[in-house]
This record gives sequence, structure tokens and C-alpha cells, in this order.
Amino acid sequence: MMNPFRTIKTIGKGVIALVMSVSVSALSGQELLTIDRSMKIAVENSPDMQQTELSLVQSQERLNAQRARLKSQFSVTLNPFEYEKTNRFDQQTSEWYLNESASSGGSFAINQRILPTDGEITLVNRFSYDYSYTESAHAVDPVSKTFNNRLYLQVTQPIFTYNRTRMELEKVELDYEASLLRYLLMKLFLERDVTREFYTVYSNQMQLVIAQEELENNLESYGIINNKVEGGLLALEELYQAEVNLATSKSNVFNSELNLQNSMDQFKVLIGIPLQNGILIAAEIKADTVGVNQELAIEHALNNRMELRQREIDIENASFNLVQAKSINEFAGSVSASFGVQANNEFFNSLFETPTNTPSIGLTLSVPIFDWGERKSEIKAAEAGFQSSQLDYQIERTGIEVNIRSVVRNLKNLENQIVIQRKTIENAQLAYDINLERYRNGDLTSLDLGLYQSQLSDTKMALTNAIIEYKIELLNLKIQTLYDFEEQTPIIPEELMSKSSEKE
Repeated sequence: MMNPFRTIKTIGKGVIALVMSVSVSALSGQELLTIDRSMKIAVENSPDMQQTELSLVQSQERLNAQRARLKSQFSVTLNPFEYEKTNRFDQQTSEWYLNESASSGGSFAINQRILPTDGEITLVNRFSYDYSYTESAHAVDPVSKTFNNRLYLQVTQPIFTYNRTRMELEKVELDYEASLLRYLLMKLFLERDVTREFYTVYSNQMQLVIAQEELENNLESYGIINNKVEGGLLALEELYQAEVNLATSKSNVFNSELNLQNSMDQFKVLIGIPLQNGILIAAEIKADTVGVNQELAIEHALNNRMELRQREIDIENASFNLVQAKSINEFAGSVSASFGVQANNEFFNSLFETPTNTPSIGLTLSVPIFDWGERKSEIKAAEAGFQSSQLDYQIERTGIEVNIRSVVRNLKNLENQIVIQRKTIENAQLAYDINLERYRNGDLTSLDLGLYQSQLSDTKMALTNAIIEYKIELLNLKIQTLYDFEEQTPIIPEELMSKSSEKE
């Protein structure tokens, strides 16, 4: 559809006035704001956006930490020096003797968690030097000096239970995804609020332009009727009526200026700039409409709406809770096995001449006997939470479809309103021009001309508001479907889209 303002004289004057005011803004220090610039400022200054972004950063770092824990962990434990001197009793000889001991050593370990099985592999090497001295008369060698080294590989595997390592990772991943969804939703809602307030300021700005033009028209008509009254061509009451119309126009200009300043203050608060700062709104309002396919809009929304993904995350978390509830007082166990070598010698150079193999294996079982119904009750509670999450998902899905149907219908209605208002403006402009000529010829009273003037002003403002409502509703559809019908492109992040594809 063509731009209606190309054919509307009044709106054209308003755009010219706006351009002139913009050139003055460089001298007055006012900031020119477009819708994109306003959105950028709002994102930077909004406390809610900052809080949500910090929450997103927190979730991201937790996910990074959890993934780091799945990698090989290297650690060194050092015992540089340990000394002990005690008086001991030998039961065989029934005598007390003094024992003095000292040691120094350390251990190096590599630990690796096994994500697929929830097992753990550990490689450990322990090295120490031990010194002992005893004053017992029956001691064969009162002084003992020994180098010790033990190297072993140990594997531990839980059995008969769920994979806790994988669940921990998935929980943190879901928490990050939920934080990202909250951030994106907050940004979309902020875009909606900024757009609405931006166009409110623009609407009031155009209302002021129209009121100023109406004042100019009434000044012109007042001059005409004043000359006619002075020439004795019209009665004095016509001049009184013209004065009333002129006063009303002046009042409308004052009220429009007041409404504009109030809306500017609200807009400044929303985007987070000081109230003392001067601003100018620059917008190009076109009546171009966009074709919207309702089936495509519903399908895209149901596949990509972040609220639905949030409900899916709630379902997954509820399923985790159910798994954890079933693990209460469960029959479980673990298998551990290790193999290594151990060496001891008084001389370090000969430490590894006669190493000894040290294999080991063990099985541990946990067998619950009676828990007074704790496990059964926890499972029922978790099942109820899981079913509640599924119900919330279905309710959210139905609500989304209903809302999109309503938005699409409203868009079609606004398209019709724009067409009607464009035609109405053309007719109102023609009617005003014709009756203005009749007024100049003395065939119409100033009261009647004022009615035509008000009708023209109202229709111009009605078209502006209809276009603004259409743009806001189109933005609402963008939020509802996560699809930009103007650009014919999806706006859902690729990261989340890939997750949805993997899930399918």
C-alpha cells in the first residue's frame, strides 16, 4: 500500500516541521531518537534487563564450571614434614620405650569422571620417606629408614542406580537455557513497551502539529470574518463565534503541548535517560501492510515459542525429580577395582628393584529394609508434579494458539481501518476545501466551518493512530510467533533452534 502521508497535506507539513526541529536540535542539545536507538538505550539502562543479564551470566558460568568438572582433574598433595615422639608400652616385654618417627612425602592424582556410566577412574602415585628410631632394648634395628612408592589405577562404578553425573549436567544446561529464554523474553517485552511509548510520543507530536494547523486555519477564518463584520457583510455574532473557535484552537494547542511533554517524560523514564535531557522523536509512519498466514504463524509459534520451551524444561526437571524420588532408599551398589605396584627400600636407587603387585576388587551393596512409606510418598508427590507440568504445557499451548488467532484477526481489521481512514481523509479534505470556499463567499457560518475543521483533524489523527496500532500489533505478532513477517525471517536464536531439532 502507498504511503498515505504523501497525499495528506497536513501530515506533510508535520514532517517538514519535524525536519526543521531536528536541524535546530544541534543547537539546543536535544537528542534525536529513532525506534532502534531508543531500544538500544533501553536495553543498556533497564534495571530488569541488567538483572536478567546477570542471571544469564551466572547460569553460563555454572555451566562452564560443570563442564570443566567432567574433564581430567589433576591434583598434588604434599606433606613436607611430619614428626612425632611418643612413649610406648611393649606388652610382650612389659617395658616402656621411647619411639621417635618422622616422614615426608606427597601424592599426585589424576581423576576422570565417566559421563556415560557415572563411573570414575583415578590414577594415583604416592611417594614418601619414613624415619623411625626406638630405644627398646629388644629392637633388632633401632633405626629404620625407608623410601616408599605406590602407583595404582582405580575404577569405581555405581550399579543399580541412575546416572547422577549426567543428571547434574543436564540440570545445569536446562538452568542456562531457562535463563537465556528469560533474557530473550524480557528483551522482546521491553521492545514492545518501548515501541508503544515511542509511538505514543509520536502520536502526541503529530497531534500537536494538527492542532497548530487547525489554529492557523482558524486564524485565517477569523481574519476573513473580521473583515466582513467591519464591512457590514456579516452580523457581529459571527465574529463572536470565530473568537470562540480561535480560543478553542489555542486551548487545543496548549493541551497538545502538555500531553506531548508528559508522554516524553514517561518515555524518558522507560528507556532510562535523565528527565532534563531534551529529545526529539524521528519516525517514518507508513501504511504498508504485511501479508500474514495464520497457519504459518501458529505452526511457527508452537515450534519455537520460548514459553513452551520453558514448560518443556519444567517437564524435564519434574522427570528428574521423579527419578530422584525413586532413588530414595533404593537397592543400589558400587563396584571398585584397582591394580598397581608398591615398592619399599632403604635406598632410593634400589627402590624399584623388587616391586610388589597390589590388585584389589570390591563390591558394595545397599539394601533397604523398611522406610515407613517415605519412598512411596515421595514418588507420588513427584508424579503429581510431573503431571502438573504436563498440564501447564497443554494450557500454554492452547493459549498461544488462541492469542495468535486473535492477533491475526486484529491485524486484518486494522488493515481495513487504514484503508477506510485514508479514504475518509480524502473526503474530509475535499469537504473542508469546498466549505471553506463557501465560508469565504458568506454561504456558511463559522460554526459550521469549525465542524468541518474538527472533522478533518479527527480523521487525520485517526489514520495516524490506526497505523501506529497496526505496527504495534505487528510487533505483538512477532513476539507471539518469534517470526518477523516484515523481513520473513525467524528471530529465535540458532542455539535454541538446534536444541529443539535435536529433541525431535
